[in-house]
Amino acid sequence: MQQWKPPRNPIGFIVSELGAPAIMRAYSHSLSAVLLLAFAAFASAQDAAPAGPPETEAEKHALLDRVLEHQKKNDAALDLYERIERVELRKNYAGDPNPIVKISRVVPAGTGVDHIPLGPDGQPADAAAYRAELVKLEKSLAWAAEEGRAQQDAYAKIEKKQKEREELTDAARQAFLFSFLTRETRAGRVLLKYNMAPNPAYKPTSRTSSFFAHVRGAVWIDESSGQLARIEGEVTDDISVGLLLAKVYKGSHFMQERYESAPGLWLPSFSQYDFDGRKFFSSFSLHERTFYTNYRFIGPPKEALATIRAELAHADLGKPTGTVAAP
Repeated sequence: MQQWKPPRNPIGFIVSELGAPAIMRAYSHSLSAVLLLAFAAFASAQDAAPAGPPETEAEKHALLDRVLEHQKKNDAALDLYERIERVELRKNYAGDPNPIVKISRVVPAGTGVDHIPLGPDGQPADAAAYRAELVKLEKSLAWAAEEGRAQQDAYAKIEKKQKEREELTDAARQAFLFSFLTRETRAGRVLLKYNMAPNPAYKPTSRTSSFFAHVRGAVWIDESSGQLARIEGEVTDDISVGLLLAKVYKGSHFMQERYESAPGLWLPSFSQYDFDGRKFFSSFSLHERTFYTNYRFIGPPKEALATIRAELAHADLGKPTGTVAAP
């Protein structure tokens, strides 16, 4: 089982545990996640709606606080919803016609996240291999559902990381200035677009929060729901990561889209990261697109365990489970 995978990882954990391109990927995921927690939305191929006057400062702050509270709920939901992820990785340049494609069923497992490989059509490519992965997941969930000392220690570490992420989110709330730009429409819904720029008065309290001064972009908020829908950001200066072990170059870009995946929950539907940089004396490019589909509530470990055991029972009887759908 893969533990605490991006985009949930704090930067420090990734820097200490992983190597070069992984550091950059984790950095981009973490940074965008933090900014998303600080408000966002989407405008892709949409027609501009008539722009009204910006709301007052008090109204704007109330809206952004509302978005932040919604996003905390959305973030917590990712620990309870499984999904299908299609990752397209291009190591040379963004337009590479032959990306490395990985499709997986992603299942929260209490103390980590399990990635079960799927075939090109989003279905299990090998029934026996897929069943073996379900058995591994069952064991992980059974362990996570227990209440021993080892489980307490594991969850304590997760809670610490969640607290660090929340502190970083609070820092982001102060690190950026948000100015209203316009109203736009997407699929018949009105989105409020804001420019996002570093706050010159902000004093970073950690190395990670100091990254905020080197990022600017735009965020959109769904007006009626107060939910995040899209964020786009660009690195404006080279950023050193991991005690100067690596560097993200100016011009690197990231974005994420979100839609309502379940009543009241707006979860990621698409993410894209285009980062160039170096590790030690070697340069690298990281161009990654991820599509998220087929969200399904699976619950905390005890509930998820019952679901996976039912799937295994159906598989042993040769019956389809109906749990995997093409992305």
